[in-house]
Amino acid sequence: MSHAVTEKRPSSLKGGSLPRWSAWAVALAATGAGLGISAAAGLDSSIQWALIAALLFVLVNYVLAVRVEGRRQAKDRLATSLVWVAFLLAVIPLASLIWETVSRGLKVFDVYFLTHSMGVVSDTEPGGGIYHAIIGTLEQVALATLIAVPIGVLTAVYLVEYGRGRLAKTVTFFVDVMTGIPSIVAGLFILSIMLILDLQPFGFAGSLALAILMMPVVVRSTEEMLKLVPNELREASLALGVPKWRTIMKVVLPTSIGGITTGVMLAVARIMGETAPVLLLVWGADYINNNPFEGAQASLPLYIYEQYANSAGSPAAYNRAWAAALALIAIVMILNLAARGIARWKAPKTGR
Repeated sequence: MSHAVTEKRPSSLKGGSLPRWSAWAVALAATGAGLGISAAAGLDSSIQWALIAALLFVLVNYVLAVRVEGRRQAKDRLATSLVWVAFLLAVIPLASLIWETVSRGLKVFDVYFLTHSMGVVSDTEPGGGIYHAIIGTLEQVALATLIAVPIGVLTAVYLVEYGRGRLAKTVTFFVDVMTGIPSIVAGLFILSIMLILDLQPFGFAGSLALAILMMPVVVRSTEEMLKLVPNELREASLALGVPKWRTIMKVVLPTSIGGITTGVMLAVARIMGETAPVLLLVWGADYINNNPFEGAQASLPLYIYEQYANSAGSPAAYNRAWAAALALIAIVMILNLAARGIARWKAPKTGR
């Protein structure tokens, strides 16, 4: 009787296998079917037909795999299809954003735009540039980095290497709270101090607010990188009689320098696009101000906002805003590439 039951049970293993190009063929067929269904149903949104095509791709791929390869392999293909769909859902908006920024920003993005300010040009007139905004952004972000990185790295070292008991838990709690703090709150905090001291807007005030936003990101990323360092390295160094502080400086930090640098650059990218603290504390300026410790100063995010807010529908202002956004993306990309190069150069070399 058991033998008869075994014969009736369908097997999940089959000898066939789909060709490698089957997924591409299914994707093309699903795209065509999605377009056809959208046209027949009168759907105008490209998002709707893309979702229909993605659903058809997943279902058809799974059904074909079940019929040819069996249920076990079909489940693997189903998971792979879902991963690809999720990947495309993340990449397509990013690619669309970059394409839109590049195509619109290149209209006025040239040497003149990068080397001139808005000192003698109205927001509604053509011409002008972002030289003053680039100077302001680089100076404010650099000062914020000089403040936040040492404090953040040392805090992470304390939490991983020394932190025990109630103090470490309290520090961890406040770091978690600061991670989700809105940027406007950091700006209001520095603004309240400025009002008490009767200070006028200046660039360094914006740097202080940006440093508050940057510190928890540096702490969290550095803490995770330090936890990845094998304890065997620490124990080997301590066994040789090396003091703990020197072990941290010569073994732990160099081993995790790549991840720490990447975390710092993520924090830099996080604050480089902030507008609210700069609007409250720096105010912006149409002229060049190389001194972040005196007078109002411009920045790229604030420049983009001002071009849209004060444009009165002027195409020239819109083009300058898109070009400034392109410059901001380019600066972040260059800083990330430089950080990766420094991380690889400073990383400890291992012999083979």
